[in-house]
Amino acid sequence: MDLRKLKTLIDLVSESNVSELEITEAEGKVRIVKGGPPAQPAYVPPPAVTVAAPVAAQASPAAAAPETPAGHAVKSPMVGTFYRASSPGAKPFVDVGSQVKEGDTVCIIEAMKILNEIEADKSGTITQILCENGQAVEYGQPLFVIE
Repeated sequence: MDLRKLKTLIDLVSESNVSELEITEAEGKVRIVKGGPPAQPAYVPPPAVTVAAPVAAQASPAAAAPETPAGHAVKSPMVGTFYRASSPGAKPFVDVGSQVKEGDTVCIIEAMKILNEIEADKSGTITQILCENGQAVEYGQPLFVIE
């Protein structure tokens, strides 16, 4: 492929909304992929912790176990980013004290650029919100407590 033609194609891709272009000709195949700033990972695992002292290993079982909230916990069905509202300036779906019915949307979890509405799996009153807006959540992590 001619170098001028290749340069023109690169310029066209960089100036357009096209993120990828692939052209096959008799001389060969060319694939141009528009690069951008590196994407931030949605989840960054916590650093590994090693126990070096026997005193730390003898911590009480109550301190090692995560706190289980009282009431019914609405858990995350996936790994992703937790959002309380449909957009940054919008009113949150629920607040502490909100009455919800089974099937009401309580939050959104973004996973792989897809916004997934999470619904209450029980009717009742929201007594706790266990996640911060924009926080990465794990599969099975409690998000809300309903009583």
